[in-house]
Amino acid sequence: MLFQEQGLLFIGQVTAQSGIPIKTIRYYEELGLLRSSGRSEGGFRLFSLDVLPRLAFIKRAQGLGLSLQEIAEILKVYDQGELPCGEMKQKLEDKLQEIDRQIEQLLTLQTELKGLLSGWQSFPTLQPGTICPNV
Repeated sequence: MLFQEQGLLFIGQVTAQSGIPIKTIRYYEELGLLRSSGRSEGGFRLFSLDVLPRLAFIKRAQGLGLSLQEIAEILKVYDQGELPCGEMKQKLEDKLQEIDRQIEQLLTLQTELKGLLSGWQSFPTLQPGTICPNV
């Protein structure tokens, strides 16, 4: 009987349909983000069809800036039979606050760099004990 008839995909088929490399799929499985449904007689990993939307969710969540650990926490809630939208919203709000802090830090750095460059001077000779007198 073909594995596809049983609703199972070889890891290569998962890669072909998801566009995610085999190495990454193995890594996700190692982290617990995915579970294989066993192995074929030849030892190849088999996955149920629900691995495809799960992989799509992982990639989307990564694109939104979530770490694999954060994604694992969300998937744990889902795997317990609950809708993880509350957890997802909280993580996205936390991510937004983090981005706002980073923007603030970058704006401060930008101001400092502009000030430093506006007063830049050329020094014709090496000055003892100073690598770059402007800095």
